[in-house]
This record gives sequence, C-alpha cells and structure tokens, in this order.
Amino acid sequence: MSPTLKTLTAAVLLAVLLAVLPAATQAMPYSQLVIFGDSLSDSGQFPDLGSPLLGGNPTGGLRFTNRTGPSYLSNNTEYFDAVATQRLASLLGLQALPSTPILPQILTGNADGTNYAVGGYRTDQILNSITAVNGSVVDAGGGTIRTRNGYLVDVPRVDPDALFYVNGGGNDVLQFVVTDQASAAAAAADLVAGVAALQQAGARTIIVSDLPDVGLTPAGFASGFRDAWSSAAGLLNAELGSQLAALGGNVIRLNFRGLLAEVQGDLATYGFDPLVSQTDVCFSGSGCLADPTWGLGGLTPNPARLMFNDGVHPTAAVQQISADYIYSILGAPWEVSLLPEMAMASLNGHQQQLRSEWQADRGAWQAVGQWRSFVAASGQRQQFERGEAVASGDSDGLGVNLGSSYRLSEQWRLGLALGLQQQTLEVGEADSEYDLRSYLLSAFAQYQQGRLWADASFSLGHLDYSDLNRQFALGIAQRSEKGDSDGQLWALSGRLGYDLANADTGWRVSPFISADYAKVEVDAYREDGSSSTALNYDDQQRDSTRLGLGLQANYQLSAATQVFAEIARELEFEDDSRDLRLGLNAVAGNSFELQGHTPASGQTLAGLGISHALAEELQLRAAYHLRGTDDRQHGLNLSLSWDW
Repeated sequence: MSPTLKTLTAAVLLAVLLAVLPAATQAMPYSQLVIFGDSLSDSGQFPDLGSPLLGGNPTGGLRFTNRTGPSYLSNNTEYFDAVATQRLASLLGLQALPSTPILPQILTGNADGTNYAVGGYRTDQILNSITAVNGSVVDAGGGTIRTRNGYLVDVPRVDPDALFYVNGGGNDVLQFVVTDQASAAAAAADLVAGVAALQQAGARTIIVSDLPDVGLTPAGFASGFRDAWSSAAGLLNAELGSQLAALGGNVIRLNFRGLLAEVQGDLATYGFDPLVSQTDVCFSGSGCLADPTWGLGGLTPNPARLMFNDGVHPTAAVQQISADYIYSILGAPWEVSLLPEMAMASLNGHQQQLRSEWQADRGAWQAVGQWRSFVAASGQRQQFERGEAVASGDSDGLGVNLGSSYRLSEQWRLGLALGLQQQTLEVGEADSEYDLRSYLLSAFAQYQQGRLWADASFSLGHLDYSDLNRQFALGIAQRSEKGDSDGQLWALSGRLGYDLANADTGWRVSPFISADYAKVEVDAYREDGSSSTALNYDDQQRDSTRLGLGLQANYQLSAATQVFAEIARELEFEDDSRDLRLGLNAVAGNSFELQGHTPASGQTLAGLGISHALAEELQLRAAYHLRGTDDRQHGLNLSLSWDW
C-alpha cells in the first residue's frame, strides 16, 4: 500500500473512531419538581414518631402509606415507604423533599425542599401554600408548628423548566366541605386559582390530578358515607375539569379515577389479591377493617397484596402504579417524537447508498446513450442516546434500492431510484416497539466537466407506521398502548466538488460542499381504546436544513478494483427542540405540549467502500457509512451494477 493510501486510510479510521466515542449523558428536561397538595403527595412534613429523633430517618418523616417491612411496625428501623410524588421524582432524576418538615435539617439531614403538600390540607390551604405569606403551615397537633411562605411569595418568577404538580380535594369531601354543586365549584376554584397563579408566574408545565373516588375506600365502607363521598368527589372532578378547560394553558389533567378502576378490574395482574374486596379492607387497620390474611396482624401480612394501607390512603404498591402512570405520560413524547427521526434515517440511508454509487462511478460513467442500473441490499442501525427529552433505543432496518441512470451527454447523467425499507425501533425502559415501512423515490442529475463535478437529487417518500406499540410499567405489571399512523417526506440534496488529483496517479481526491433540505411529516394518531393511559398525538413535522464540507477520495488498486472513502461535517440549522402536543383519550378537551427530540446541531459523516469489476460492464460494490454525533446511524450496503 502506498504511503498516501496509508495516510488516507488512517485519517478515515480516526474520524470513524472519534465519531463513535460515547457522548456525555444529558439531564432530563425538567430542572425540578414542585408539589402542592394533601396527604396523597406529602413526602414527610410531620415527624415519624416511630423513628429516633437523632439520626434516625434519612428518608424523611411521616408519610401516608405503609411502612417498608418486614414487620411493618413503628420499631425505629422500618420507615414509611415513598409516596407517588417521591417515586415520580426519582424516575425523573429529581428530588421531592418536604418543604417545611417539622424535624430540622440537623436531625434528618434534609434541607427544606420543594414539596409543599401537607397531610390534611383542604383546597383553600393548598392555594395558600402557593400564594400566601406564611401560607404553608405544618401543625403536628401538639403545638409544634412550622410555617413557610407560599411558594410564589419567595419565587415570584418561576423556572420555566420546572415541573409542577397539584392535587387536592379529598379532605374537602371527607370533611363535608364539598356536599353539592356550589361547594364543589368553590373547592375546584381554589385549585384552579393556584394553577392560574403558577401560570402567571411563568410555569410552563403543570400536572393537575383528578380526585379518585373517595367513597370507594375502606373508610367509605366503614363509615357508611360511601355513596355521599362518591357523589361529592364526582361533582368536584366535573367542576375541576370544566374550570381548567376554561383557564387553558399547558395543563396535564390526569385520570386517576379511571386508572384505579382499571386496576380494581384486574387485581391479579397488579399483584393484588383478587379474592379480597379491596375497597372494604386495609392493611394497617387504622380507620378501617384490617384484612385477616394480608393485613397487619393477619396470617401473612403483606401490603403489596392490598390497595389500601388505611381508610383512605393507598399502599406503596398503588403509589408505584400512580408514579408510573404519570411518568408514562411525561415520557411518551420522548419516544413518539423519534418517529420522524426513523424517517430521516431511512432517507439518509437511501441517499447515502445513491452517493456510494455515484462516487464509485466518478470519472467512469457508462457511454453516452447507454443505461447503467443497480440493485442494492442495505442494512442500518440508528442508535439514540438517552438525554434531554430522549429515550435510549435502537432502530434496525433492512432495505432494497433499485435504480438506473442514463448518460445524456459527455457532461450529464440523469436517473431514478426506488428505495424500500422496513425499520423497527425499540426504545425506552420497557422496550416499546415502533415499526416503519418507507417507500422512497428519487430523481437525480449529475454533471462532470474536467475536474468539476456536481450531484443533485429530489426525493419523495410515503411513510407507513403500521404498528406503534408504546410499552411502560405500571407497578409490577407492564401495559401496552397501540396505534398506527402515516406520513410523508420530501428532500433536496446537492453536492459540488473539484477533483485535485491528476488522471495518471490512480487517485481522485475531491473536496466538496453540500446542501440538504428535508421535511418529514407524521400524521396525528390515537392509540386504541379509551383506557386511562391511552394517548392521542398531534401532527409532527421535522425540518432539516444542512450545509456541509467534506472530502472524497478514490484509489484504483488494480484495473478491476478500487476503494473509495469520504468524510464530511454537516451543520444543522433546524436544531431547536421540538414540542409534541398530546392528550389522554379518556380526558376530553384537554391537550398539552411536552418536549420531544432535539436534533443535533451538527453531524459527522464517514464512509468506506470497495468496487470490483466482475466483467467489463458488471460491478460489485460494498460500502459502510456512519452518520451522527450523540445519536448515530450505521449503514452497510451491497450492490450490483451493470450497463445496458
């Protein structure tokens, strides 16, 4: 091998190695989680009297769920398990420490946090914890009180990247504050006023929980108020929904009532005992009847087999289901916004295969008035690194390209190419699977005059997303939501280069500039059914405008064999993060925008190939291509071309 060829090969290999080095993991799209609510969200404002006062409870104080076990007793070693908001924070890589814990930091090691939810709060108190001076009050009942300003008093302009969570209303029902339409409207108005205040302070993403059916609880059964509480909760939910719809803004309206009904309808799948009347008994026996088998003091105590820890508060198993439910909504656009990226990968693979054919033909077109055709099989893998609003995953594709060119004159060659490709994307912690069939048609024109050359193409494509299967955890179970969609794309691509090498050296070395534009559109679609987790998605559009600078090189190893390589760097001008509008099928009139995939601002391209003449007018070619930075696309193709 000549010294020049060795240098070229080393440069290409170095570029490939640099391009595939792992990138640093980015943060989640949310800077913090700020919570307002009642006992369902309280992460430990009250002291845990079962824990030692000095150095005893690194996880916080009293929480309204079961202890961790194995004995589930207040024995200074088994703390209260995490509630849903803490679990959600953990999934997001954030914290949900209590805002005003009675036990000071010197005892717990935990500073005042961003969880303003306090057990026992009514909706008016929740509003105060958002807006009022000294509005957050924690009273242990024995005269020990801590107060803190409402969140917006201390933070009048909020971080727009913060995620806010609001729940409430249960205590209004249990304390008979909500009994009719008027009182339900007043309680809902308090929560909506808090949401409005957050919006006015700059909050962009606010989650608002509906109120689960308070009557369908062990306390509702034991007290005899089941029907009254259920009716009141329904009235409050209806008012909350209508008032939030009138308010507008980017509010995620949850459907916990529907979720818990689905769990109760399929208890065994989620680990709960289907032979137990789950809404009548509890684990701890506090304010309700303890189950004789799974309850504390029963034959085999196990809160994971029951839905309720006490009269109204869920066990840790339900807390996990609740956290997973919210996370599945927040995480959906991290996966679904990759659908246009699948199409871009299909287009890039199709275009790169054409460019390999063109580069192998450089300076060796068929005779004027003749045709040259090719058939190529290709395989590719697209790798998505987990980062800001992106789930990690891999997309594998197999395809075939067919094409022909006609030499119009000494300087011009025209042609058409058809590409067919099947891709499967597996992404996310639960291995969601999204399938795409791409049908691509490209028309191209090439020019060469002496050392100057130019290539240009126009591509159209139909996208068939035939099987979109989003999967996610719900506690110990896994749920799947399915749908399908279509899409289309079109693209323009051009390159202009100049050959620096002399004809008798066996080399062709060409610096080039490139310009590319592509538009991918994915149609709106709905996941099947109206379950609490099924989502609908708005249209997506992915634009790409790129300029590049690169170098191509061909070397004739023998009369029958040549190697070719290229390396380039492209700058992407359409690199803003893309938001995806979506909504829950079961929550009519509510939609919201969440951040999706952010295209890379630049990409490295590298390729290496070989062409061998099997006969005078028959060529066999193989090539490898790499494209990307954090997200990378690898491609292999094998082609056969012939003149006729």
